[in-house]
Amino acid sequence: MSLQVFLSEQEATNVWQGNLISYGENQATVHSLDVEAVQIAARKLVTTGIANFELAGNWDLENQWAFFQGAYDPKIDVQIEYAELDDAEAKELDARIQVSRWMRSVVNETPEVLAPMVLAQEAADFIQSLSPEQVSYEIIAGEDLEKAGHIGTWEVGRGSIRPPALLKLVFNPTNEESPTPVAALVGKGITFDSGGYSIKSSAGMMHMKCDMGGAATVTGALGLAILRGLDKPVNLYLCCAENLISGHAYKLGDILTYPNGLSVEIQNTDAEGRIVLADGLLLASESGAPTIIDAATLTGAAVTALGEDYNAVFALDDDARNGYLQAAQAENERHWPLPLEPFHANKCPSNFADTANSRPVKGGGPGGASNAAGFLSRFVRDGGKGWVHVDLAAAYRDNATAKWSAGGTGIGFRSIANFLFK
Repeated sequence: MSLQVFLSEQEATNVWQGNLISYGENQATVHSLDVEAVQIAARKLVTTGIANFELAGNWDLENQWAFFQGAYDPKIDVQIEYAELDDAEAKELDARIQVSRWMRSVVNETPEVLAPMVLAQEAADFIQSLSPEQVSYEIIAGEDLEKAGHIGTWEVGRGSIRPPALLKLVFNPTNEESPTPVAALVGKGITFDSGGYSIKSSAGMMHMKCDMGGAATVTGALGLAILRGLDKPVNLYLCCAENLISGHAYKLGDILTYPNGLSVEIQNTDAEGRIVLADGLLLASESGAPTIIDAATLTGAAVTALGEDYNAVFALDDDARNGYLQAAQAENERHWPLPLEPFHANKCPSNFADTANSRPVKGGGPGGASNAAGFLSRFVRDGGKGWVHVDLAAAYRDNATAKWSAGGTGIGFRSIANFLFK
C-alpha cells in the first residue's frame, strides 16, 4: 500500500502543530509549498522506512521533482506515483527523473565495477539509447591514447592495470556531414582517485568513487537536452582513468608535453583532474564549438569556499559566465562565481616546464580552485571566449543530510542542459 502525500500551505494543527509533516490514516500532509521543504519532507518520510508513495492533490512540477530528489535512496527502491501534470510538464519530469537516476546510480557505483572503459561505454550507451540514429562515438583506450596525443589521460591512468579511456561522442541531429557543434562538453572521469604518489589519507580516499562526477554531469546534461528536443549538434568528451600507484604510475617531477606544445611538470599527482581535462579541452577547442563547458569534481578548495550547496563557476568570458549563471538560476540549481583572471594561469610555476600542474602543498595552496581553473585556461582557444568551467562542489554527499541521501546529487546537469539552448 502506498502512502498518500498531500501538499498544503496551511500550518499543521492539533498534535502536529509546528511540524513540517502531519499524519492521518494512510496519508501524510507536507505543510509547505517551498521546494526545499518538500525535499526535506520526502527525505524524512523515506528515513522512517516508507518506500511507496502516491502524490495526491495539487502538486506542481517543481515540487514533484523536489520530492523525487529527497526520496531517492541508493539502498531503497523507492516507488512514487506522481500527480497529474499537463503533457509538457509530465514529459519534463520524466526526463529529469530518467537522467537523474542514471547519473546518481553511476556516481554511486563501486569503483571495482566502474572501470574507466566501463564508464566511457555506459555513457555512450546511455546517450545513444536516447537518440540512436543521431549519435556516433569512438573510445580511445590504453596505449592508443599516448599515440593519439591524449597524454594527460594516458599518464594519469597508466598506473592501473585497467586502461584509461577517452570517449569522443557526437550528437548530430542535423544530418549534415561533420557539422561544427554549437557546444562541446568535457567531463572529468576519474573512476577512483587514490591521489597517486601524493597519496590521500583513508578518510580522503573513502569517497573517491565520486571523482567521475564531472563525466556523469555533462553526460546527463546532454541526455536531458536531447530529451528536451535539442536540434543542434553537440560534442561530448569524457576523460576516464583510475589514479593509482604502481611501478608504472606517473610520478612527481615528470614532465608532460601536450599537443599544443605546453609542458607541464607534475608537482602533485593528486591534482590529476586538470591533467586529464586538458585532453578534452584541446579536443573541444579543435572542434570549433563556440561554447565549451567542462565539469569536474576538481578541488577541495571550491568546497571550502562554497560548502556543499553551490557549484563553483569560472570563466574568463563575462558573457559566458553570466549566461551560465542565468541558466542555473532558471533551473533552480545553486551556482556561484569564483575569481578567474588571466594571471591565474601563472600561479603554478615550474623551474623545468612551462607550468606545474599545481603547487606542491596540500590543496594547491591559497586560491587553489582559481589556480586550477587558470591551469585549464591554457588549453582553451581564443583566450577562453565561450568557455565555462564548473567545479562541482555540490555533486556528492559523503553522508546523508536532511535533504539528500548519501552519494551523488546530480546538481548541475539541468543548468548545462539549459545553457545548450542559449
